[in-house]
This record gives sequence, C-alpha cells and structure tokens, in this order.
Amino acid sequence: MTTSQTWMITGAGRGLGLALVERALAAGHNVVATTRGARFPIEDPRLTVLHLDVTDRTACLEAADQAVRVSGRLDVLINNAGYGLVGAIEEVSEDEARAILDTDLLGPLWMSQAVLPIMRSQGGGHIAQISSVGGVGAMPFFGLYNAAKWGLEAFSEALSGEVASSGVRVTIVEVGAMDTEWATGSMRFARPRPDYDGIRSEKLGASEVPWPSEPGSTGGGTPPAEVAERLVHHIASPEPGPLRLVIGDDAPSQIATVLDQRARDYARQDHYTAATRT
Repeated sequence: MTTSQTWMITGAGRGLGLALVERALAAGHNVVATTRGARFPIEDPRLTVLHLDVTDRTACLEAADQAVRVSGRLDVLINNAGYGLVGAIEEVSEDEARAILDTDLLGPLWMSQAVLPIMRSQGGGHIAQISSVGGVGAMPFFGLYNAAKWGLEAFSEALSGEVASSGVRVTIVEVGAMDTEWATGSMRFARPRPDYDGIRSEKLGASEVPWPSEPGSTGGGTPPAEVAERLVHHIASPEPGPLRLVIGDDAPSQIATVLDQRARDYARQDHYTAATRT
C-alpha cells in the first residue's frame, strides 16, 4: 500500500506537469500543483492549485509554506516549470536570455531553497529536477536552453552531496523527446538573422523561424504519461537509485553519443590521454 505523501509540482497545467499531477493523485498522494495559468484542467479533493511565477523567489518561499499547510508535510518537489528557446547565440536578446535563465535555472533553485528547510526538519524528502538530454549535450540554436539545463544539473549534483545526510534525495531527470507541445506551440524563438539561414536550414531542416505548427500539435516522442509513470515509480522506490534518471526511448542513444564525442575530444590532447592511462 502506498503511504500518502504531499507532492508539489511546478509547471503543472499541461504536458508532463499535468501527467505527473494525475499519476501522483492516482497513487493516493496529496498534490499541490503550481501554474501560471488562470484555470486548471482537472479537479480533485486531494489537489490544491496555486498560482506561481517561479522567477519570483519570495513567491516560491510562500508557495512552499502553503504546500505544507495542505497536510503538514512536503515530501516531494518536482521542478518541472520551464520552456525552450530557439536562437543562435548571437540572435538571443538580453531579455530573452535573462527570461529563460530566470525560469529554467533560477526557478528550480528558488524552489529547492524554499523546500529544503521543510524537508530537513521532517527528516527527509525528494527533489526531482526535470532536465533533458539537452542538459548533457548542446546543439546549435538551443544554446541558452542548454545553458539553463547544464546549470540545473550542476547545482543539483552539488545539492545531492550537500543534503544526502539529511535524508533528502535528489534526482536529475534526463528526458528525451516527449509527445507534448514543448517543441511546437510552446516553443519560443529569437529574432532570426539572415547570416544564420544556411546553418539553420542544415541543423534544423528549415530556415523559417518560427517553424510552423498546427494549434495543439505535438512534437512526437514518449507520451508524458509514460514519463510520469517512470518517475513516480522511481520516487516510490526505497532504493536511492541513480542521480541521473534517463527516461525516453531516444534518450540513452542521444546521451551515449554526446558522452562518446566528449571523450573523443578530450582524447585528442596528449597530456589528457597520458594522464588517464596511469
């Protein structure tokens, strides 16, 4: 029998966030779902919906306190809020750069800071950071998104070592392609420069920005319900499991390719190769 917990899930109004809410409720948990939208698509007596902008640190602290008031505890935080940005490094404006770092990197930082005193005082908890294969490697025209996810993975790895003795687990969830609107209607685009049209067409398949998509269309990939099922199962496991949880049919091969290319790049340097042979 599943012991009822209190889960807090950011960016919960659609896509993976909503799938996680539904799966956590099905497992018998109380769920505090945060969203920037005015309406939430489902209702449940064990569901509490909070309006939250994760870029506001004070609001994050207040939301964590509200989550505790639901049932006296806060057992699981899933930092899911975030979005993608397409643009060459030269194309991205200052406002666009600050906005994606505020949401995809600093949002999870503020929420992690908000829940840690609570989890430490109760003797344990679990923080799951939704990253992606883009948190392992980087590709042209996704540099700022990659930068945010690399930063998320870096501070989360450090955090894991800092809080393990307090009974707090940290999981970095590296998701591959997912069948949501992330890559279609939810994607944001920097203003294109014609200087990059050729390489944009080569790397992305078209020079047109933003790329066309039908309302409600998705980018294909693993259904979010399957990703949610895997993550909920991982969190429920009494075993500590890996720090980096890989989910999605395409994710292992993408990560392996990136790590192999990185190893080959280091191996081109004689002093590195010599040092690793000893």
